Amino acid sequence: MRSKITVVGAGFVGSTLVQRIAERDYADVVMFDIVPNMPQGKALDMLQAGPVLGYDTLITGTNDYADTADSDIVVITSGFPRKPGMSRDDLLKKNQEIVGQVTEQVVKYSPNTILIVVTNPLDAMAQVALKVSGFPRERVLGMAGVLDTSRFRTFIAQELNVSVKDVQAYVLGGHGDTMVPLSRLCTVAGVPITELLPAERIEQIVQRTRDGGAEIVKLLGNGSAYFAPSASALQMIDSIILDKKMIMPCAIYLQGEYGIRDLFVGVPAKLGAKGLEQVLEVELQEQEQTQLHKSADAVKELIAVLGI
Repeated sequence: MRSKITVVGAGFVGSTLVQRIAERDYADVVMFDIVPNMPQGKALDMLQAGPVLGYDTLITGTNDYADTADSDIVVITSGFPRKPGMSRDDLLKKNQEIVGQVTEQVVKYSPNTILIVVTNPLDAMAQVALKVSGFPRERVLGMAGVLDTSRFRTFIAQELNVSVKDVQAYVLGGHGDTMVPLSRLCTVAGVPITELLPAERIEQIVQRTRDGGAEIVKLLGNGSAYFAPSASALQMIDSIILDKKMIMPCAIYLQGEYGIRDLFVGVPAKLGAKGLEQVLEVELQEQEQTQLHKSADAVKELIAVLGI
């Protein structure tokens, strides 16, 4: 029996992710959105790409949560973008309401699913999904670190004119300007970048990574990134559906790891068929540990606003 994956939100991130999953051809996909007929239309269009691209994935567009029943994975991408005159707290509470309602509905129909949260502010929304679902932490994950790390690897590869496949890196912490790119542990074909680039240039790349999402928003003028975010979510799905046990930075509900408790923070995690299988604790230098705790404090401030 084929696996079943639901993507909630048929906007740019959600629909691009559905197309990527369809091309994997390892699961059927349900695309849910509250806008009448829109997910149905996009799903039909994607179905008609199957004969050309060679996939047999069944793609269902729907406005009914009942169609999401018995999903192995549910990815939540739905939420409000920040609008003029809207404060960060306003956006936070509005998306808390949306993610809370979505989680309640998908869990009702898929009580054994694994949740992957993509909606921003990511770490706080993952905490909302955890509380509403009542799931163990192994089955509620946040997609952020994979994306931030991909941006970091991209910039390093461009700087050194090498293949991105040769660049290994980790970005820890919250999904925002307090993220912690671990440049000390970044390598290119096994060679530390500290031996390949001067410290000031590495710091410039680190800062560009922190500003990666904002840079794209500024360039687009209206909208935000969706190609790289959807690809990052797909990597998490690959590791779970195929039980690959890949290690990647994800937002995980920490229970004492790295000296942090009861918060979603980005750390290296092994993902397999059951979701989170292991948190890997990297030995951090004092400055890195301080930065990670500063990032966790920023998440804690958001949680305080939400009152959870």
